[in-house]
Amino acid sequence: MLDPRLSLFLAGPAPGAEPSPALSLLPIVLIFGIFYFVLILPMRNKQRKVEQMQTALKAGDKILLSPGIFATVVGVEEKALVVRIGDQTKIKVLRSAVAGLQSQETEK
Repeated sequence: MLDPRLSLFLAGPAPGAEPSPALSLLPIVLIFGIFYFVLILPMRNKQRKVEQMQTALKAGDKILLSPGIFATVVGVEEKALVVRIGDQTKIKVLRSAVAGLQSQETEK
């Protein structure tokens, strides 16, 4: 004979009963998980690579500043760089202003 508790479990919730609150949170958790893996995680990885590049700069590196200025690193300080943007023009910029390294294609 079948245990009455097992038959109640297999029957499911009573008709008209409220669904579990955990089931109503499932879509929200699922959407947050998708956003995390599609948007947040790649942005963190990209930011980490940019920060590593900015800390590894040394004199002689050819860089691109965030306003689109091509420059060459002349001096390195703790939080700033001295860069040459012309024949006789040197300026001091923050490391965070460096957008990236110049590629070989942009030099041509």
